[in-house]
Amino acid sequence: MKKPFAGKNALVVGGTGGIGAAVALALAQNGAQLTIIGGTSQERLERTQHAVAAHGSHPHGALIPLTGGGDARKIRDFCPHTDILVCAHGPFQRKALAETSPADWQRIVEVNLILPGALVSTYLGGMVERRWGRILLFGGTNTATIRGFTTTAPYSAAKTALGVLARSVARNAPGSGVTCNVICPGLTDTEYMDDAARRYNRENAPGGAPLQPETIAAFALDILKNPHLNGGAYPIDNGIELYRV
Repeated sequence: MKKPFAGKNALVVGGTGGIGAAVALALAQNGAQLTIIGGTSQERLERTQHAVAAHGSHPHGALIPLTGGGDARKIRDFCPHTDILVCAHGPFQRKALAETSPADWQRIVEVNLILPGALVSTYLGGMVERRWGRILLFGGTNTATIRGFTTTAPYSAAKTALGVLARSVARNAPGSGVTCNVICPGLTDTEYMDDAARRYNRENAPGGAPLQPETIAAFALDILKNPHLNGGAYPIDNGIELYRV
């Protein structure tokens, strides 16, 4: 049976670890040819490429700093076009709002909103011309709708704004065969977390069971396969409500 993404090229930014790596592997299992962009770790990049290659993909990979919107041009130079764009990169910061500096705002918003926005602008036109494309962005916990936050305002504001970006793609390219959606994961354990972060997740996740990257990746594939889901922001979080974030 033909795999759903056979013949499609997929670009996963932030694809060397965590949720991004799980999505890259799931795309390879479904026939896509992968380009994987990471920020810092050659070891993680090679490990993910090896895992993807085991499923018949012939992955390309590169390390690019991923510090802001200007990196979209570097990514485009490495990967001139793609059919599927997944942006899973998004550094987190926890700090009281009154203690958040202008530099904090600039750094967090650059990476979590401006970089995804620049990537969408870079690749959307080609997808529309080819009459097919999938864009999947990753928000944060409790960012599928507007709400207030006590210690994560820059991160959560940027991630919430991804819903506007997805809806804007839907309005700018109706009937084009291109979809853009946002997944907002709940508390998820990844290899990037230290013991304190894992303890926080266990204490606050519903049922004391944080999500695993593979669970998020399975949901991501369902969205990418569905041509009728467009412009939405979808929580996958077991109904979590965090009131002091």
